[in-house]
Amino acid sequence: MPTLHTVWACLMLSPQQLAGLDAPSVAGQQRQRSAGAREERIGYWHKKEEMEYVILQRVHNLFIRATNKWKEDLQMWMSHVAFCKKWNFKLKLSSIFSSLLAVHPDKAALWIMAAKWEFEDHLSTESARHLFLRALRFHPDSAKLYLEYFRMELMNAEKQRKEKADLAEMDVGDVSYSDEILDGGLVRAIYKSAKQKIKGVEFHLSLLSVAQKFPFTAELQKEILADLQTLYAESPLTWDFLARQELSTKLPPSSEHTSKQMKAQELARQEERCSHVYESALGSVQTESMWELYLSFCLERYKRQTNSKELKQQRQDRLLVALQKAHEATLLPQARYHDWISLLLELGQGNMAAQILAAATDRFSGSADMWKKRLETLMTLKEENLEQIFERALTTVKVQDCLPLWTLMADWSEKERNEESTESMYQVSAPTGYAATYHQAPPPLMTCHPPQKLVLNPTATRTMKVKYLDWAYRTQGYKRARKVFSSLHENRPFSEDFFQKMIDIEKEQETSRMVNLREYYERALREFGATHPDLWLSYIKEELSHEEGKVENSGALHWRAMKALQGPAVEEFVRKHTLLQSGRP
Repeated sequence: MPTLHTVWACLMLSPQQLAGLDAPSVAGQQRQRSAGAREERIGYWHKKEEMEYVILQRVHNLFIRATNKWKEDLQMWMSHVAFCKKWNFKLKLSSIFSSLLAVHPDKAALWIMAAKWEFEDHLSTESARHLFLRALRFHPDSAKLYLEYFRMELMNAEKQRKEKADLAEMDVGDVSYSDEILDGGLVRAIYKSAKQKIKGVEFHLSLLSVAQKFPFTAELQKEILADLQTLYAESPLTWDFLARQELSTKLPPSSEHTSKQMKAQELARQEERCSHVYESALGSVQTESMWELYLSFCLERYKRQTNSKELKQQRQDRLLVALQKAHEATLLPQARYHDWISLLLELGQGNMAAQILAAATDRFSGSADMWKKRLETLMTLKEENLEQIFERALTTVKVQDCLPLWTLMADWSEKERNEESTESMYQVSAPTGYAATYHQAPPPLMTCHPPQKLVLNPTATRTMKVKYLDWAYRTQGYKRARKVFSSLHENRPFSEDFFQKMIDIEKEQETSRMVNLREYYERALREFGATHPDLWLSYIKEELSHEEGKVENSGALHWRAMKALQGPAVEEFVRKHTLLQSGRP
């Protein structure tokens, strides 16, 4: 009995290579290859097709035995199908699909695959139709099945219409074609059945999109469109489709009598009609999703390139008006505020942008992204009272979302404020550092709100500790960085980056001290030694390479690491340590 690996091996071989599967020995295989080379050299291909057929038939039988044994293995079935398609075993494929669907009738995609093969490759419309009808008995609520069946019957009708027209030109005798198929009656019956089974505007729109690709379905398109307006009149997607239909009208072909200005004017009229449909929809469907679709249309048209200044101005005005109306109706989506602000800043309307963002942060008061956009805009406009706005943002947004605001405030403070104010800001973001280093009145940022209200998120505290240490080193040097580290290294939460930053600072000194590096590594390992093998390896490398390091300490560190690390981290450490010992770190 062949194994699963044998079947996969067969797939990877050509018929000539498959002939060697029954070779009794290596010598026999060599003789086979020699014979093949001799045939190729002398050009002897007698009975090649007969031999290949026998080999392919053997592989086919092997697949049958495999799929009978492992019926649930879908990949095995797909490999058999691919094999038959490659070697054009059409008759065998029909029976393979029948067996496959008998075992896996619950998979709609397999029914579609089989029907498409019957229609497109086997050229059997009846078999494809039979498969779709059987599939719908198993999957009566499958939108994908109805859509593909609908598409197949439209393609069949189009093919028969072309055949009838070609035969008429050739003056061939009467050839009977079903009027129900040619006129789209069968397709209409499928649509009516699908309409009863499948609900949802997306499905109706997908049917309409397919029907629009066939020019003989004008009446069917009208019927689908009428049902769409009747059944889903309150759906924004319906109005979006109707509005964009106004853009589907083809522009007049360019000629010497048609100037670019005339084409731009016609395009402007199309967009205006499209806009009127959206505005009519907003009269009855006043929802955020409806505004989102309208604004997407306006923004899409605004971004299109045009040489007409009038058309570009019209698009810009339409976009600004739509944004303002949606804002006044408090239905402007949050993401669209970013587009609006970018447009206003581009047009030089900074004060207007600031006012809009103030209203936006009132509406979306818990959105860190919206506050960040407001603060970035005010920083660009050189706003004076940014500190108060930062405080309000940090006390309004949920603490777990405040990290972007803290980092933005730190970057702004480092650039725009003096060192004392920046120091105060960093102490608020790490209040334990303030308690350890300062014995005076609270810094200005802490006067309005208790620091506990500002610093509750461990992620923000970890990040700000690293930024605080880096800023202290960049502005006040190594000694100040050491003091900041000493004030923070006993106060959780920690991050590995915090200790690594201090290690990097120490190593940047002209005379770095190994005793200090050991302190930093030991503190880091106390927190992260059980899960970070790279930390142990860096420590070992430091002992081996530093001029004050002790080679004998590396063995003790290895022993400690093997005891401290847990799970997959042990294997990773052993692998990397072995590479380090072999001189390939």
